[in-house]
Amino acid sequence: MLRTVLSILMPFVGTSLGACSAFFIKNKINQKINRIILGFSGGIMLAASIWSLILPSIEQSEHLNKMSFFPAVLGICIGIAYLILTDKLIKQARGKSDKSKLLIFAVTLHNIPEGMAVGVVFSALASGSPNITFASAFALALGIAIQNIPEGAVVSLPARAKGYSKTKSFIIGVLSGAVEPIGAGLTFLMSSTITSLLPYLLSFAAGAMIYVTVNEIIPEAKDNKDDCICALSFAIGFLIMMILDVVM
Repeated sequence: MLRTVLSILMPFVGTSLGACSAFFIKNKINQKINRIILGFSGGIMLAASIWSLILPSIEQSEHLNKMSFFPAVLGICIGIAYLILTDKLIKQARGKSDKSKLLIFAVTLHNIPEGMAVGVVFSALASGSPNITFASAFALALGIAIQNIPEGAVVSLPARAKGYSKTKSFIIGVLSGAVEPIGAGLTFLMSSTITSLLPYLLSFAAGAMIYVTVNEIIPEAKDNKDDCICALSFAIGFLIMMILDVVM
């Protein structure tokens, strides 16, 4: 049980390590660095949407045969619609869109099904499934933890660029990952009920992240400039996250 608890906490530790990046940024981020951070964050989020969320959603729906795409399509559409509605409600309440809060919200949504995935595996291990060993379950938790390091930075660095203090930016990044052990724990206790919904939850989070990436992060990173900084930093973030997801 102690090994299971420590393994479930690993993805949260990865996010927290990434959030520590806020302490390495000086008091003011210049515009060029901010655009690099945003482009890099956008690349990470898009890659994570594909390899961490959409593809696993389709794989977990293979029993639907040729309709295995359906949970992913439905979840993505609902995720995008939900973020559009959330954005409109924020604009009505504040008079303008709060991009930083949408980013935090999207990454937090993404972390929930990741935590649930860890919970499902350890639940299968506890039930004596012959296809799951502690080593394989631990490898999944470790892989998600490593993958979460840049995701913690995706939240804390833009928050720092918005003018938040280093400590507050770090706390925001940490809190975005706090949902993972919660989701893992609940899924571990209620796996028979929640597991069937996981493909929809994965793609729902993907839709939310795609919306924020395309509608908020990329336009701000581009900032009407003609140079290629945004495209290069986006590509680097995308490739790093793709490699981490595939290898781990």
